[in-house]
Amino acid sequence: MPSIASLVHKLARDYPEYTFSPGDHFRWASGSLEITYDPSNKHANEHTLHELAHALLKHTDYSRDIQLITIERDAWQCARDELGPQYEVAITDTVIQDSLDTYRDWLHARSTCPNCQATGMQYKKHHYHCVACQHTWRVNDARVCGLRRYKVAK
Repeated sequence: MPSIASLVHKLARDYPEYTFSPGDHFRWASGSLEITYDPSNKHANEHTLHELAHALLKHTDYSRDIQLITIERDAWQCARDELGPQYEVAITDTVIQDSLDTYRDWLHARSTCPNCQATGMQYKKHHYHCVACQHTWRVNDARVCGLRRYKVAK
């Protein structure tokens, strides 16, 4: 498996339309066409290819939180099946499922009613409603920061 520096060098050569920048986390920014990668992460190669897959699949945004799971799964599939073999990076199911688990946990936390702990339903972006107790709340973006849930006035 190549070093992250070697991989990023090849990716920057093969995809000059994207900027590859080291950072504290992995991220695809569609507005600036920038892929941020964490060189200190032990799975930096795998996650960097995953972020590139987001770019190649033209992932930009989603309107429902559940859609993010599909977007993430599709990017991992592209990274594993197409980019991994091309750049000699083996992406294991464990790496993929560990990453997807973070999104599943994120979705579960967002959809859990802060009033009664039942699972709520998203009815618009950042807004949930509990069918058990009728509580309504909104959530912050919280992909890389702490989750916050706020009661919505009726």
